[in-house]
Amino acid sequence: MSPSSILRRHRVAALLGAALIISPVVVSFAQSNAGLSTVAATTQTPVAGITAPNGSFAPVIAVTKPAVVTITSVMKAQPGEGDDGSPLGGNQPFDQFFQQFFGDQGMPMPKAPPQQQAQRAEALGSGFIVGSDGTIVTNNHVIDGASSIKVTLDDGTELPAKLIGHDAKNDLAVLKIKADKPLPTIKWGDSDKLMTGDQVLAIGNPFGIGTTVTAGIVSARGRDLHSGPFDDFIQIDAPINHGNSGGPLVDVNGNVMGINTAIYSPNGGSVGVGFAIPSDQAQKVVAKLMKGGDIEYGYLGVQIQPVTQDVASAIGLDHPGGALVSAVTQGSPAAKAGIETGDVITGFAGQEVKDPKDLSRAVADVSPGVKETLDVWRKGKAIQVSADVGRNNDDQQTASNGNEGGKPSAGQGLRVPSLGLGLTDLTPDLRDQLNLAGNQRGAVVERVNPDKAASAAGIQPGDVIVGVDQMPVKTARQANQAIAEVGKSGKKSVLLLIDRGDAQIFVAVPFAAG
Repeated sequence: MSPSSILRRHRVAALLGAALIISPVVVSFAQSNAGLSTVAATTQTPVAGITAPNGSFAPVIAVTKPAVVTITSVMKAQPGEGDDGSPLGGNQPFDQFFQQFFGDQGMPMPKAPPQQQAQRAEALGSGFIVGSDGTIVTNNHVIDGASSIKVTLDDGTELPAKLIGHDAKNDLAVLKIKADKPLPTIKWGDSDKLMTGDQVLAIGNPFGIGTTVTAGIVSARGRDLHSGPFDDFIQIDAPINHGNSGGPLVDVNGNVMGINTAIYSPNGGSVGVGFAIPSDQAQKVVAKLMKGGDIEYGYLGVQIQPVTQDVASAIGLDHPGGALVSAVTQGSPAAKAGIETGDVITGFAGQEVKDPKDLSRAVADVSPGVKETLDVWRKGKAIQVSADVGRNNDDQQTASNGNEGGKPSAGQGLRVPSLGLGLTDLTPDLRDQLNLAGNQRGAVVERVNPDKAASAAGIQPGDVIVGVDQMPVKTARQANQAIAEVGKSGKKSVLLLIDRGDAQIFVAVPFAAG
């Protein structure tokens, strides 16, 4: 099971006043629900042989720990989580049991105790002070849905907090507290300079036991957990657990290099695989949140995919890189700027685009309405295009791999032995079966030889080939002829534009050797 399929928040539900942990998680946010449960966890000791400056991290901790806080978010339980007045707090099998032996016999149903009907959950997390005026940074999931927020300083002082701004896509939030004195702060560091193997410290309040420091190293950079559109996590082996969410990841100089956010765990506790949001990414978002409210993201309106070596070979690029445009949303900023399906965006606003994630982040960082220049590779030539970046008001995605199409019914068609494909024309019945528009044209993939290149490239029965070598095709015969022409040209692979479900994708298929 992939981590992306089970990335979810740790949840706790009440049952007759006792806590019930609903299902263990493999990848979970490092947040705990304090006061409701005690979770047995296995923690991992720091890496053997790790060394610290002058033999101790104490000087670093003395500077950073006073600026780390505990955040308690109070949330009223939702129906089905203990506040619906049922005797077992929304536990349906037992509610049915009580209904059978009380309600069905004409007897009044027993009521839950008043304190259970109004039971509230307390979610525990961490944060750190970045402004002496009481500005605090934490994770969005620490305070998401909170009716009230309380901050506990390192010296034990408890203060109410106000939510200044939050951003779910980057999982960041900014709080503000009022203290009668200037508060200790911690400085941002440059996470771009952080390398695999560098020593780091994770600080936070795991399981509510008190501020805790763990040491380790950076295990990897650029991890994508598929939890949001801007995933670029730092992976660390410094143990972090539920309750560490929002706490700082600091280097040996005491600078914040990341924000501890998630863990990979088969048992609910640390096994030495944790993830932090890079400080360079977080600092930009926090600066916007400090102005209050939510963040407006830029929007281009393209579906994009990586440029593999086979794709690069098929379109004449000397190396893989950039973001391949597989579809352009009608009426979008990209469409108005003249971006075309098959374009490879290699640069945006003067910055190199190495992969689709680079483009997604770069566009998101631009304020709506700003005009930016895109470097584009189009049909063998490098050009520049100017686009007015739009506003992304919802969860529109700039990259999509599409969905699987249905398998067409068997029929007479054309064979493409060089790729291992059987193609057929679109008929009214096939359009209905594949949920295609009445004016859809292309060649339907009827059969795929499992031992040939098309199968290895991911071509599936039900795919509709609408383009070959960046030229449109309307029938199976046109597709077959176009593929043959590309083969005769000496290219090692052919680039197919595929309609699959609600998306379009490019697939490069190598020709059979010999």
